[in-house]
Amino acid sequence: MFQLNENYLKLPGSYLFSTIGKKVAAYSAAHPEEKVIRLGIGDVTQPLAPAIIKALHEAVEEMGHAETFHGYAPDLGYAFLRETIAKADYQDRGCRIEADEIFISDGAKSDCGNIQEIFAPESRIAVCDPVYPVYVDSNVMAGRTGEYDAQTGTWSRVIYMPCTAENGFVPQLPQETPDLIYLCVPNNPTGTALTRDQLKVWVDYANSVGAVILYDAAYEAYISRDEVPHSIFEIDGARSCAIEFRSFSKNAGFTGVRLGFTVVPKDLKSGGASAHSLWARRHGTKFNGAPYIVQKAATAVYSEEGRAQIRDQVAYYMRNAKVIYEGLKEAGYEVYGGVDAPYIWLRVPSGMTSWDFFDYLLETAHVVGTPGSGFGPSGEGYFRLTAFGNYENTQEAIGRIRALGR
Repeated sequence: MFQLNENYLKLPGSYLFSTIGKKVAAYSAAHPEEKVIRLGIGDVTQPLAPAIIKALHEAVEEMGHAETFHGYAPDLGYAFLRETIAKADYQDRGCRIEADEIFISDGAKSDCGNIQEIFAPESRIAVCDPVYPVYVDSNVMAGRTGEYDAQTGTWSRVIYMPCTAENGFVPQLPQETPDLIYLCVPNNPTGTALTRDQLKVWVDYANSVGAVILYDAAYEAYISRDEVPHSIFEIDGARSCAIEFRSFSKNAGFTGVRLGFTVVPKDLKSGGASAHSLWARRHGTKFNGAPYIVQKAATAVYSEEGRAQIRDQVAYYMRNAKVIYEGLKEAGYEVYGGVDAPYIWLRVPSGMTSWDFFDYLLETAHVVGTPGSGFGPSGEGYFRLTAFGNYENTQEAIGRIRALGR
C-alpha cells in the first residue's frame, strides 16, 4: 500500500487565506445584498503599467515569428534580465552582486518555500512571530519543525522571535542557536521595518554563529525612510550569510503574471559546498524557467518610463495605507505599519480574539481583513489590513469601520 508524506498531515487546518476565502464566500452567499470590501489578501488591484503592457505585446509579437521565437528559457533566467537586475537593484546601490548570482523564478513565494530543500533536514529554523505562514509551513512539509502544540500554536523545533508593540516589532537575537533565520523586511504582516543598524546586528550574529539569513524583500519598493535598506546586501558581511528573495508581484503588479528572483552569493558556503551551486542544481532540475514573454516584460520595470509609472502605482497604494492608518487612529485604534510597507497592523479591541474581530468586521462593516493569529502566536490580539484595494473602496471601508465606534 502506498504511503503519503505524513509531515503534510501535521499541518493545522487549511492555508490561512483559504480559510478566510471560505468564510467570506459563506457570508456573501448568505447576504448577497451586502457589498463586501476585501482588505485581507495582499493582491494588487491596479492594472499593469503601460510600459509593461507595451513590452508584453512586443514579446508576444516576437513569439509569432520563427527568427525571434523563444522556447525553453535558460534555467536561471535570461541574461538580459539578470544583468539589468544586478545593475539597477544592487550595483547602483553599492552592492557587490553579479548577474550570475541572480536566479529568475515564477515568484518569491515559490522560492521562499523551496529554499529549505538545499539545507540539511536537521536544520533548526528561527522565525519572527508573527510570520508569513509559508516559511513555517514549508518546513513542516519537510519534517523539520517537530510537533505542533495546538494550545500555544507553536512547533517544538521552531525558534520563535516575538515581534510585538512592546519591543517595537524588532526581533531579538534568540537564546537558542538557529541554522536558518527568516527575516521579512519590510515585514508582512506587521508593516514595520528594520533600519540598517538593526539589520547589521543580524548579519553580524549570523556570521558569528554560522547561520543563514533568508531575507524576504518582496516589499522593498514601498520603503520610504532613508535609514531602511532596500537589500540586505547593503550591509557589510551579508554576502557570507544571506540569501535574498525579491518579487515583481507587489512593486509592478505581477501577481497574475508571476515573476521573482532569488540572490544567492557565491561567498555563501558550508565547508567546501556552495549554496549557490546547490540552488542552481535544484533550480535546473525542478524548474524549466520563467516564460520569455514575462521576463521581457520585467525589463520594462527598469526603463525610465516604467520606473515612473511604477512609482505612481506604489504611491497610489501608499495613499491607501495613509487613509487606513489615519482613519483607524482617529477611530481610536492602536495602529502600526503603513510607512515602509502596504500593510497596517492594528490591535483588536479588548475582549476580542483576532478571529472574533474578523467576524465582527465582516458582519457589521462588511470589511475583510486578516486575523493576526493566522501569522503565529504573537499575532493574537492583532489584525492586518492591506492597502492594495482601490482608493474608493479603501475610503469606504475605513468609513464603515469608523462608524462602528470603539
